[in-house]
Amino acid sequence: MNSIPLEFYIILSGILFTIGALGVVLRRNAIIIFMSIEIMLNSVNLSFVAFSRYLADPAGQIFVFFVMAVAAAESAVGLAIIIALFKKKETVYVDEVNSLKH
Repeated sequence: MNSIPLEFYIILSGILFTIGALGVVLRRNAIIIFMSIEIMLNSVNLSFVAFSRYLADPAGQIFVFFVMAVAAAESAVGLAIIIALFKKKETVYVDEVNSLKH
């Protein structure tokens, strides 16, 4: 059986994590930042699954379920916060939302 080497998965995971980190640092839209964090979580999941398969240990795949549960909870809370900020400030740009300063 011709298998894809572990290095390819790790390189792809690193690229996805870098894209997510750049999205968090460079973008000012709260929804884009939120999506970038999700990309970072998915890149970590890819690493967990790749190492789990490479080492023939199901612990990595079990960790993926925990990360997915945390991501689902984060999605619900994060979207609720974004909606609340939009209702109060009528914008989703984090530069214009300074309600935590006062």
